[in-house]
Amino acid sequence: MLHLIDHNSQSEGAILRAMFEARKRVFVDLLRWNVPVVGGSWEMDRFDNEDARYLVLSDERGHHLASARLLRTDRPHILDTLFSGLCEGPVPSDAATLEITRFCIDRNLASAERRRARNQLVTALVEHALAHGIARFTAVAEMRWARQILAFGWSCVPLGPPVRHESGLLGALLIEIDADTPFRLLKAGIYSAPARGGRRLSA
Repeated sequence: MLHLIDHNSQSEGAILRAMFEARKRVFVDLLRWNVPVVGGSWEMDRFDNEDARYLVLSDERGHHLASARLLRTDRPHILDTLFSGLCEGPVPSDAATLEITRFCIDRNLASAERRRARNQLVTALVEHALAHGIARFTAVAEMRWARQILAFGWSCVPLGPPVRHESGLLGALLIEIDADTPFRLLKAGIYSAPARGGRRLSA
């Protein structure tokens, strides 16, 4: 099931808690990021605020499968606040651009389940953008993950050369979204209709 959650959501507390717990297991326990942990269980930082929006995939029991945080780029966000040096030019910043952060796939999933959840979440991000007038995404990614993002079939380009950081070699990406993007994902084998909403495409 796909959940779209923002600060106005009143009934998604359990889904959010499961997401923050999953983020802690992935980014802190597995990847060893030096990021805040709340109450020993939740990975949360200063960008988990009233401007944040979350896309969360869960199973029928509410267990976290995958999630991503979307940040407005006309407000402080990760690329402009922490990693602006990754961009050769100005950091993209306008109402039609969102930043994808904390792309998280539950570490307890088997390989095939992880791939399915990844594809569903990428598809949900594109469908969300098309439904809400979002023309592009930005993202900061470790280069092994960045190479996967570049291969998803959508229009995606680096914003500058990769830079060595304490967490590895990082790059910034710009992903353009338009009406053809779902079909590009389909051609690349990525498109997977969300459990709630979205279109079902055929080649």
